[in-house]
Amino acid sequence: MPADARPTRPSGVPDHDREKDVEIEISKSAENDDLEAGLTALSHLAVGRMRLEDALLQIAHFAVRAIPGANGVGLALIERGRADTIVATESFVTAIDVVQYGLKQGPGVSAVAEQQTVISHSLPSDVRWPQFGSQSAVFGVQSTLSIPLITSDGVVGCMNVYAHDKEVFDHRAAMLGESFAIPGAIAVQNAQILAESKRLALHLRTALNYRITVERAIGVLMSRSGESADRTLAKIRSMSQSEHKKVDVVAQDIVDTAVRRARSRHNP
Repeated sequence: MPADARPTRPSGVPDHDREKDVEIEISKSAENDDLEAGLTALSHLAVGRMRLEDALLQIAHFAVRAIPGANGVGLALIERGRADTIVATESFVTAIDVVQYGLKQGPGVSAVAEQQTVISHSLPSDVRWPQFGSQSAVFGVQSTLSIPLITSDGVVGCMNVYAHDKEVFDHRAAMLGESFAIPGAIAVQNAQILAESKRLALHLRTALNYRITVERAIGVLMSRSGESADRTLAKIRSMSQSEHKKVDVVAQDIVDTAVRRARSRHNP
């Protein structure tokens, strides 16, 4: 090829179209890099070893970075039938979720009720949630992607992804979001299991202390009266009713009184 020769472009392909194709490829490459980085970080996230809020916030940040077009992500938990956003990557996410869950109307509410991913391409004009849609314009939100957090025990929360532009989220975005919702659900389930274990341990410890206290009181009274354990327990219960105190409180009073008397005899 002569030194001054130039490579020829395919005929019929304008320069601006080729430049646009290059920009698209660069954008896709950047998105793939963000996705790979997010999924890699997600795989290393030890959700079982972190505080629930810290784990969910990490997941939310990974998601907003990996899902193309996302401007904010919030994770809401459902407790006693009520949903509350506990972590959000942006302040507007918390604000718009307050409106959504206050109205009990919106994509997150529907995603939880239907137990499936819900997408809106133009939230202000979406006929599914007229009240919420009309108020969402205040926050500059147009597109939403809401994914329920589902565990073996059922739906425990929802991940809401928001974008300022219209028609941002598609099937691929939904698949990406669902990959981040899975560890979110696991984090919530782990926290619930831990909380339940703590409640059970406290209940067992309380029950054991109750039994020990009552048995000690029964022993004190039996040593004085010579009555059976059943009759002595009935007497303690009668004292509980007459004094308007719990049985274990009455029992502890009996034990404490016996201890004070024993000490006074040994230390006149």
